Amino acid sequence: MVHLVCRNKERAEVAKGEIVAETGNQNIFLHILDISNPKEIWKFAEKFKNEHKLSVLINNAGCMVNNRELTEDGLEKNFATNTLGTYILTTALLPLLEKEADARVITVSSGGMLVQKLNISDLQSGNGTFDGTMVYAQNKRQQVVMTERWAKAHRNIHFSVMHPGWADTPAVRSSMPDFYQKMKNTLRTEAQGADTVVWLAVSSEATKLPSGLFFQDRQPVPTHLPLASTHSPPEDEEKLMEVLEELSQKFKPTSPGT
Repeated sequence: MVHLVCRNKERAEVAKGEIVAETGNQNIFLHILDISNPKEIWKFAEKFKNEHKLSVLINNAGCMVNNRELTEDGLEKNFATNTLGTYILTTALLPLLEKEADARVITVSSGGMLVQKLNISDLQSGNGTFDGTMVYAQNKRQQVVMTERWAKAHRNIHFSVMHPGWADTPAVRSSMPDFYQKMKNTLRTEAQGADTVVWLAVSSEATKLPSGLFFQDRQPVPTHLPLASTHSPPEDEEKLMEVLEELSQKFKPTSPGT
C-alpha cells in the first residue's frame, strides 16, 4: 500500500496512473496537501493516524523559491516547506511509525548542503541579500541535523537522509536554469535519482547500517567536506530542534478538526 502526499492534484493523478500501470498495484492512495502549510499538515497527520498504518515515510516534498516569499502564515516559503513542513509531518507521524517493527524515515536532502554551516540566527532568511540557492542549501543542512537528532531520540525507527545526485527534474529546470543549461547532458534520470531512496526504504541491507546517516549511491558519505568549517556546536543543533518544536506547536490545532 502506497500513499502519495502531493500538492498538485493533476500531477498526483498522473503519477498514480503511472505507478498502477507499471506495477499493477491498485493500492495507491492520493492525499492532497501543501507541505508549506503547517496547520494543514497537522490536520492531515491526525486524520492519517486514525485511518492507516505506516511503515516507511519518505520526505521528498521540497522547493527552491528564488525570491523571498512569505506563506499566508508569514513563514519564508523555502523554510516552511523544506524544514518546518518536514519536521511537522515526521514528528506528527512518529507515533504511527513507532508501532511498526521495521519503521523507516528517509528524507531527500541535497549535496548542496555541504556548502552550508547550520545558521540558527536567521531561519527565515530575513537579513541581507536573499539567495534562493543558498537558502535551499541551508534548509538541506537543517534536514541532515534533524535526521541525526531524530535517530538519537527514536532508536526503534531507522532514519536516513540522502543526496539523490543531480537529476533532470522539472524542479531543477525551473529553479536552477543556468545550472541546468550547463549540466543537462550529464544529469541523472529521475529513476537514477530515486534509486537510493527506494533502496533505503525497502532493502534489508540499509537497516544493517546505523540510523541517522547521510547517503549517496547506496553508501553512507560524510556530511562535511574535508577541512570545511561547516561543523556546528551541539547547542546550535539543539536550538534548531527547540525552535522547530515551538513553531510546530504554534500551528497545531487545539482540538481535532479545527
